[in-house]
Amino acid sequence: MDLRLEKIYAAAEAVKERIGDRKPAVGIILGSGLNSLADRISDKIEIPYREIPGFPVSTALGHKGNYIVGTLGGKCVIAMQGRIHCYEGYPMDQVTLPVRVMIVLGIGTLFVSNAAGGVNYDYRIGDLVILRDHINLLPNPLIGPNLDEFGPRFPDMTRPYDPKIIALAKKVALELGIPVKTGVYLGSTGPSYETPAEYKFFRKAGADCVGMSTIPEVIVARHASIPVFGMSVITNEAHDNYPEDYVNDGADVVYAADAIANTMTTLFERIIQEL
Repeated sequence: MDLRLEKIYAAAEAVKERIGDRKPAVGIILGSGLNSLADRISDKIEIPYREIPGFPVSTALGHKGNYIVGTLGGKCVIAMQGRIHCYEGYPMDQVTLPVRVMIVLGIGTLFVSNAAGGVNYDYRIGDLVILRDHINLLPNPLIGPNLDEFGPRFPDMTRPYDPKIIALAKKVALELGIPVKTGVYLGSTGPSYETPAEYKFFRKAGADCVGMSTIPEVIVARHASIPVFGMSVITNEAHDNYPEDYVNDGADVVYAADAIANTMTTLFERIIQEL
């Protein structure tokens, strides 16, 4: 058996032993500073990544590094309280291992969130952006021998983010009075923040917001035909006309994400409830 498959199935078995007969229907990935959604999950079991065999450990600021299994919006969910990033030095099979484990556990939908810089001049700190597409500058996680057990060699990415869930999210946001935007996310490797010239280039290429995550997990989910809903929280204005004393700061990003996390959580909970 492919060593990658052995690692995926061994980790999934370890999680199954901890959660018993619970069968997660929805997977959720919580980005930088967005851990508070886990507080809304009821009847929960917390599994630190370090207690799962072969699992990478999250080292990024604002990422706690736990699976949380419980109930949200009336459904059994499994949430990643912190993700794994390419910039932490992990290969893509490790970055996406937690998602593939969730797929083995039986999720039917994946929700992804992230903190992002707004390269679109209309975006402001605290805006919530529903992702409709993305531009990938990260290594593709499907490079290498295909895992036929999960999906085809050349998966279609025409609709990386599910149009039906996007429509539902817009309806729910309107009902709740939560302003949302819709845009294109660009993923780069990091960990350095981008230069003003790079922000300008990304904007001209069609990106609305930029971050260092998300896309590998989306690709792996779509490889397995799992519908995906994505949302970015704008935590800094990623422009190319900064004042001379401006500095991008990671702690500020987490703080800005914390400030809007409860609103995003309310939106996610209602969408999950109505799925």
